[in-house]
Formats: sequence, structure tokens, C-alpha cells
Amino acid sequence: MVLLALLPDFLLLLSGTALRRVLPVGGWQALDTLNFYLLFPALIFVSALGAPPAGADIAILAPGIWGIMLFACLLGWLVRGWGPGRFLDFAALWQTAWRFNTALAMVMVQALPAEHRALMSIAIGLAVPVANILAVGVLSRGQGLGFTKSVRLIATNPFLLASLAGLCCSLFALTLPHILMLALQKLAQAAIPLALLSIGAAMQWQALWRLGRFAAALNSIKLVLMPAAMLVVCYWLAVPSGPAMVLILFAALPTASAAHVLASVYGADRQPVATVIAQSTMLGCLTLPLWLLLLFHFYPA
Repeated sequence: MVLLALLPDFLLLLSGTALRRVLPVGGWQALDTLNFYLLFPALIFVSALGAPPAGADIAILAPGIWGIMLFACLLGWLVRGWGPGRFLDFAALWQTAWRFNTALAMVMVQALPAEHRALMSIAIGLAVPVANILAVGVLSRGQGLGFTKSVRLIATNPFLLASLAGLCCSLFALTLPHILMLALQKLAQAAIPLALLSIGAAMQWQALWRLGRFAAALNSIKLVLMPAAMLVVCYWLAVPSGPAMVLILFAALPTASAAHVLASVYGADRQPVATVIAQSTMLGCLTLPLWLLLLFHFYPA
């Protein structure tokens, strides 16, 4: 299941590499800008929508989702000395420690019992605003901006605005006109493929197999330490099986292609970010099946 879910991503990465010289560098950057202002906000908004969550679900999922993301953020900061010297380039890579692959989440949740699958949509709706506040915050700081300007950039970031709008619509059971939703869904469907093409164009494939100390640390945080910590906490606190399974699966997801879009728009070195995203996706093919096995060992269906 994991390999089949990720194979299209790798094909798009390879296609981006093959098309690298078709567009000049400015063309790929323009594509990232389009993704930043239009396509990814549509994807984030649509992903954050869902059935109005029950208060009991939020009471369990919210602390778990937000806590594990802050845990990853802290661990990433602890290996700051292994990262790039320029803070902006470090911040661009740092965000890969807590971001998550939304599309893969919706595929992998099908492995869980049917009655628990809707909880993943709630988890994503809770996670998206925090992921973007953290990412935009550190990238704005990396640009050397003052506090006021950083806050303004965070508050007007399209990713954050889209995630908050989607979460509010979900919480208050608001619905958009059908035609508008269809248009947003079509834009959302284009976001990840175009981002993966751009990542493929920026990648140096020979670097994919060279896990430097910092890249290894980031991938270990994302694919090993986050799900391990979540499994221990859920088991220790006797979290009910449905929320526990969703929290652990969420924590085990590879990082997101949105990290590359933000890195490009904020002027960071996007090449190492593209490499870490590809490494996370590739290593996720190995780690996700193992976490699913552990999941069903501790929480039999």
C-alpha cells in the first residue's frame, strides 16, 4: 500500500528532473509562487474541511497533534549546529521536521478500521494552522525581519489564512456554494503534482543517497522519534484506540512538499530542501509499514 501510494510521487519527481531545462530557473520560481498564493492555499482549505468534529475528539486529538509538532520543532532546534550557517537556510530545512504529507495521510488512513477514518480529517484540520504558523514564523525570522513585520507576514500568509478559514468552516459547519467548492477542489488537485515537478527540477539525485548528519537527524525526527514518542504517550495514557491510531499514523507521515514551496518563496536555498523531502518520502516507504505493524500490535482491529 505504501509503495503504491508513493510511486506516483517519485514519477512526478523524475518528470520534474527531466523537464529541468525546459523552463529557466525563473520559470520554476514563478511556478512556486503560483503554488504559494493560489494552489496550495486551495489544497489546505479543502483539507481542513470536514464533518464538524465532536468535542471529545478535539479534546484528545488537539493536544496530541500540537504537542508532537512542538516536540519535533524542539528536536530540530537541538541539532541547529549541524545545519546551514545562514538561519534562513536552516529554517527552510527545520520545517521539514514537523510538516506532514496530507495526501499520503488520506491514503494510509484507509488501513484503519472504517469507524476511525474520519478522525484523520479532524487531525489534519487541527495540524495545518500550527504547521504553517511555525514554518512562516521561523522563515520570516530567517529573513532578519523585525518582530512587527514578522507578525504581519505570519498573519497574512496564504497558507495560514487558508488553514484557519477551512478550520472555521469545519467547526461552524459552514458550506460554500457548490460551484465555488468544485473550483477550489480543481485548484487543490493541481497543487501537489506541480510542487513535485518543481522539487524534481531542483533536486540533485546523487545527493539523495548521501544522508548528511543534519538530514539524517531531520529524517530520524520525522520518521522515527515522532511516532515512537506518540506511541509511548498514547499507550501510557491509555488513549482510546481510534484517536491513538490516528495520532500515531499522523506522527509517522513523511514530510510535505509544501516545505519546498515556502523555502523557494522566502528566498532560502531550495535544493537541500528538495533533497530532504525526497529522502523523507523514500525512507517513509520503509518506516510506515513498520509503524502500521506496531500500530495493530498495540491496538488490534
